[in-house]
This record gives sequence, C-alpha cells and structure tokens, in this order.
Amino acid sequence: MKAAVVTFPGSNCDNDIVRVLSEFYSAKVDKVWHKDQFSEKYDLVILPGGFSYGDYLRSGAMAPFSPVMKSVKEHTDRGGKLFGICNGFQILAEAGYLPGALIRNRNLKYVCRTIGLKKASNSNKISGSLADDKILRVPVAHGDGCYFASAEVRKQLKEEGRILFLYAGDNPNGSLDDIAGICSPDFKVAGMMPHPERAMNPITGEMDGKTVLDLLIAS
Repeated sequence: MKAAVVTFPGSNCDNDIVRVLSEFYSAKVDKVWHKDQFSEKYDLVILPGGFSYGDYLRSGAMAPFSPVMKSVKEHTDRGGKLFGICNGFQILAEAGYLPGALIRNRNLKYVCRTIGLKKASNSNKISGSLADDKILRVPVAHGDGCYFASAEVRKQLKEEGRILFLYAGDNPNGSLDDIAGICSPDFKVAGMMPHPERAMNPITGEMDGKTVLDLLIAS
C-alpha cells in the first residue's frame, strides 16, 4: 500500500499516523508538505490531526486553500481514498468533501479522553461489518468537535448509511445524533474526530484503533 500524509503548519499527529501505517501495514508512506503538490498515485491520503494554520478563523478553515489540496482533489477524482482524523475531519468539512461542520464543544472545554465508538448501521460500507454490540475504545482530543448539520442532512446520512461511527454512551462534545464520523456518498472519503492512531499500542493493549484502520483500508 502506498499512502500520503499531508502536513500543514500546526499538524501534530502526522508522524503518529506515518509510524502506524509503516509499522502495522508495511505501507510506503510519503509526507507531503502543504505548499507542495503530488502526482504519485496513492491508495490512501490522510489529513492528520493537529491545528492547521493555528486554527485561525475556524478549525480547518484555511487548509482547503493550500496548494496541496489541488492534488488531493485529483486523488479523489481518480477514486482514491481520503481519510481525515480530527483536524483532518474539520478540513474535509470546510473543503466541502463532507457535509456539516465541526463547531465548538458544547461544554466550551477542550476534551481529551478515551471514549466508546460503535457502528451506526449495517449498511455503512466501512464500519457496517462490526458486531452490533462491539464498542471500540479510542481517544479524542479536541475543542471543536461537535458535529452539526441540518436535520435534513442528518436524515440523509442515516438513510444512506453514511454515518461512520457513533459515540457510545459518552458523547464528549455534544455532536448531534452522537455522530463521531461520516462518509461521502461513494464511501471513498471519510472523517472522524477520534484518533485511531492513538489506540494502537501492543504494550498497553490499546489496539481498537487498528480495527478502525483495518476497516478503512479494507473497504
């Protein structure tokens, strides 16, 4: 597998996902700087967590105007997979790849803890194969993670099976309908606020993040 991890000024989880893809999936991974573009045909492009451009204006609002996003669009136009984690999810929403917005946590506090995730439906082509009672334990770390969209958009996401994960029990940010991640209509673009790359440590036994990435890569 060949993958690219896009690095913006303020990204701070890029090395984490590079290490995970290299060590657990034997992937050839390139880091691509925000000012650069790429012509390489990757199987997967990842927008990592962090605070792109210092989260000025809004979280993820400036990154869509980076030169690298031209190559990201070419990648998705070819049918390549695109995955946004935390700030990457915010960027995907701001760039129009995914509907809705990620706004300030309802408690107005930065949240950093491990939460539960579950699938939303059997029809999601990425997470739908999970057992109905399966709860994944994955960390979150964000101040602007509350998913917001109109009732019509949320109804469409549900009907089309495009909700990637729901918060299970503990909704850390007040996201509407407990939505933790969503997908594009073709399921080639996905974003989620929790950090799967932070739940991949055989020493501590926290490995549910690998389940998330396994599902994403296999889809």
